Amino acid sequence: MRADSGGTRKPRCFVSRIFRCRAAWSWRLACPSGMVLTRLTAAPERRLARRVCGVVLDHFDAQYSSELGDAWAAVRDILTSPCCWQYAVLLNRFNYPFNLEEALRLRGYRTVFQGSLPHCPKSMKCYLSATAGRMPSERHQVGNLKKYYLLNAASLLPVLALELRDGEKVLDLCAAPGGKSIALLQCADPGYLHCNEYDHLRLKWLMQTLESFIPQPLVNGIKVSQSDGRDVGDAQPETFDKVLVDAPCSNDRSWLFSPDAQKAACRISQRRSLPVLQRGLLRSAIKALRPGGLLVYSTCTLSRAENQDVINDVLNTHSNLIPVDITEMARTCSQDFSFAPTGQECGLLVIPDKGRAWGPMYVAKLKKSWTA
Repeated sequence: MRADSGGTRKPRCFVSRIFRCRAAWSWRLACPSGMVLTRLTAAPERRLARRVCGVVLDHFDAQYSSELGDAWAAVRDILTSPCCWQYAVLLNRFNYPFNLEEALRLRGYRTVFQGSLPHCPKSMKCYLSATAGRMPSERHQVGNLKKYYLLNAASLLPVLALELRDGEKVLDLCAAPGGKSIALLQCADPGYLHCNEYDHLRLKWLMQTLESFIPQPLVNGIKVSQSDGRDVGDAQPETFDKVLVDAPCSNDRSWLFSPDAQKAACRISQRRSLPVLQRGLLRSAIKALRPGGLLVYSTCTLSRAENQDVINDVLNTHSNLIPVDITEMARTCSQDFSFAPTGQECGLLVIPDKGRAWGPMYVAKLKKSWTA
């Protein structure tokens, strides 16, 4: 099967399926529309019944204890304990929830990135809490824009690394479910945004996400395509100022809770083919990028083979690519995120840690030179 997922689809981590803590808190917020958001005092036991898949955990233990060393023990504790996971709240500038913003502050939430990163626009506001738990997600309602998007705060790092400016042409090559496209539009007003997703079901999810957060006039100006991501570069050579490749990967959080051990074992055996797909997507992105443009590659896995090795291979085989140093981003964000060494100035790896349960998230930044 040919797809931007190369037959291996990006794991589907629907917000509605994310685990809730056993010690859930109550919260009622009056929104401008009069809507009241309620957090149940106790999560149903059936939501807590999913267990860590031993086959996947054994595989991760063998790989990551070698790749991360002593840091793996702490990362392992977080990844296997959903009640420790944290969720950030990205506010929607197209339906700004002023009352909610004030309520978040009263509950001890604070903005992340604002004032710390020079290329973080004031229009993008994301709130996070130091404690575990999450707000309830909003339901999709035709004609009504959602006020906020729940996400792993580390997933904003690739978006910010892209340094989007008004009027630029942008390609989100593997766009579903749409969270990073939404975040990009919180940062600036691109002259042209192309969101691509090959898988039919995920494409519908992407379109619903865009309709839930973006005013219809702007949605109409966004091109959504269902193409093999590896073909987009040939179809639109040197078209885009910025390209984001949020590549299909072995999503560590999702894989750890695979309900079928047999399927999990099959998935692990197919894991070695993912870097081939990822390199193919990057080659396509490089073709689609104009000279002087920026490319950001990201995954939500700790795997060195899908992260550093992919980027090193692409740099070794493309003389027109220049690695962009983003170590300053790690230093600036060290208060909120924990990072593992990558051996690359152009690559960062966010690892989950106690009190900072963000990631995994790998981010690499490249620039296309004007000469081959």
